[in-house]
Order: sequence, then C-alpha cells, then structure tokens
Amino acid sequence: MDIILFGPPGAGKGTQAKRLTESMKIPQISTGDMMRAERSQGTELGKKFDHYMSQGLLVPDALVLELFEKRLRQPDARNGAILDGYPRTVAQAKALDTLLELMGRRIDSVVSIEVSLAEMIDRVVLRRTCEGCGQIYHLRYNPPPSPDACGKCGGKLVQRADDTEEVVRTRYQEYLEKTAPILEHYKTKGVVKTVDGLGPLEEVETRIKASIVPPPPDSN
Repeated sequence: MDIILFGPPGAGKGTQAKRLTESMKIPQISTGDMMRAERSQGTELGKKFDHYMSQGLLVPDALVLELFEKRLRQPDARNGAILDGYPRTVAQAKALDTLLELMGRRIDSVVSIEVSLAEMIDRVVLRRTCEGCGQIYHLRYNPPPSPDACGKCGGKLVQRADDTEEVVRTRYQEYLEKTAPILEHYKTKGVVKTVDGLGPLEEVETRIKASIVPPPPDSN
C-alpha cells in the first residue's frame, strides 16, 4: 500500500510517518531526510540540494525523482511505502503516478494533515532531530529525555539549519502556490482524506489510521 502524508511544513508528516511504519510494516520514504544525508556527506548531489534547501526553495524535479526512484526500488519498499515530503508539485505527482504504474503500483491514499501557519512556525522552530537515527522531537509537545541527547539511540540532537521562521514562511508560500494543487490532482482519483493535525501525537495517529482505506483485493 502506497500512502502520501500531505501537508505544509511543520504539519507533522515526518513524525507521523515514523509512527505509522511500526504498525503498517512498510518504510517511510522521506526525500527530505535523504537529501539532508547527501548534504551532510558533501556529495556533488548534496551540494546541489544545499543550494536550494538552504534558501527554502524547492529542489528541481529531476533531482528529486532520481533520488526517490532509487529508494522506492529497494526490497523493503516492495509492498508499499509511506511517502513523506514527496511529491511537492503537480508535475512531480504525475511523474510519480507514471513511475508507480510502470511498477504495477499506485497511490492508494493521500492523507492531508491540516495545521495553521502560526502552529507550523512553532513546531518547526522548536523541532530537534537526532543526528544518529533521525528521531524527531519537539521541545514543547514531544520533548527528549535529555536536552542534548536522543532518548532512542543517545545521538546528538540538533536544530536543522533550515528550521527557522523565515524559511518556514518562504516554504509556506511555495506550498500554497505549487504544492497545495496536488490535492486537487489526487481528489479526482478519490484517494484524498483530511485530518486535523492538532492534539497529542497518539490522537493524530489514530485519525490518520482511520482515514486510510485499504485498497480493494487484487481481482487477478
């Protein structure tokens, strides 16, 4: 089952994707995490990503699709994946549909997590990420056991360079102009559900699970 977690920056897509992977037994595929890994390793591809991401701009479609396809073809994603942060434009959505069709798959569910701009800024600015395992914390809503260390692996907690109010506002404007129309693209396919992103993590997770409708059995 292939699922897209949709929503503006700071909506909680990454946090909820990690929670869902445990119960649904399919991997989270986050282009953001993969791109940040390329940046931290200083690869040529990472340098290209950094040019765009440090300014809060969208990375060109061709670069993102190349990275995404490589991950989607790995064995652990054979039975489905939870897509976090991709697609970000209608063009990417159409390219994704084409890729999945070639693989005999399709997007089964698009879950749109709704939060306000003020809430997004609060979530992003106070967000901390483990350098080791990628675990995400929030200093107010989901604080780590220690201010500087991950409670899961003991790794160092950092604030991403692009987790600032200025970058969030830039990304939100781009979201409204380029990303929000993706919902209309998938609404025509009847796979879009909207959930309230406010409240305890467990409650939001329950809402998301309730919104996901299993695909019909294969008729073959």
